[in-house]
Amino acid sequence: MYEETVYEELDRWKRKLTKRQSMMGRYTKGLQAKVNGLIPEKVHTFVTTSIKNMTHATLIGSEYTTKIEPKQGLSLSERDENFKEILTSYKRTAALEGAGTGAGGIILGMVDFPLLLSIKMKFLFDTAATYGYDVHDYRERLFVLYLFQLAFSREEKRPMLLERIENWTEEKEKLPSKDVYLAEVDWKSFQLDYRDYIDLPKMLQLIPGFGAIVGATANYRFLEILGETAMNGYRMRLLEDKKEYRRKP
Repeated sequence: MYEETVYEELDRWKRKLTKRQSMMGRYTKGLQAKVNGLIPEKVHTFVTTSIKNMTHATLIGSEYTTKIEPKQGLSLSERDENFKEILTSYKRTAALEGAGTGAGGIILGMVDFPLLLSIKMKFLFDTAATYGYDVHDYRERLFVLYLFQLAFSREEKRPMLLERIENWTEEKEKLPSKDVYLAEVDWKSFQLDYRDYIDLPKMLQLIPGFGAIVGATANYRFLEILGETAMNGYRMRLLEDKKEYRRKP
C-alpha cells in the first residue's frame, strides 16, 4: 500500500519536473541575467571556482564522506522517515548558515557559497546511506552529482537528467573508470547550471541587513528542493532494484 502511494507521488514529481516554465519564471530568468551583469566579475569567478572544487572533491576526495553506514534491511517507509529527519536537520543548518553570512554583507555573503555547497553535499551523502547506498563507490558519487544537477538544472536539461537517473542500473554499467570519467566531466555546464539557478536570491543576500532574511529563506528553500529530488531519486532506484530482484528465479 505504501509503495503504491510512492509510485503516485513519483508520477506527480516527474510531471512537475518536466512542466514548462511559467511566464513569471521566464521573467525572473531575464531579470537574473540583468542582475548578473551588475555583479563584479571576481564574485562570479569565486562562485564558479567554489562549484568546481566541490564537484571535484565529491568525485575523488573524502571531504563529504558520510559517517553514516549504509542502512540495510529497512522498508521504504522506514527509510523515508529517517530521511525526513535528516532533511529537517539540514534545512535548519542551512537556514542558520544563510542568516549568519547574509547579515555580513558582500564578504560573508561570498563565504556562503562554498559553505552551502558543503552542506548540500554532506546532506546528499547522508541521504545515500539512509537509502542503503555506499558513497565510497565512485559510481554512487556520480549518482549524487546527477541528483544535484537535476535539482538545480535548466528546464531544457531536466528530461535528459531524469531519464539517466531513472535508468541508473543500466547507466552505471556503461561508466568508464573513475579517472577516465573525471576527465570527461562537463565542468563548465555543471557550474553554469547551478550558478544560474541560485544567482538571483544569493546576490540579494549580499545586501547588508536585508541579506540575513534572504540568506535564511533561500538556503532553506534550496535544501527543500534538493531534498525532494534526492528522496525521489533514491525511491526510484529502490523500487527498480526490488522489481529486478523479483524478476530473478
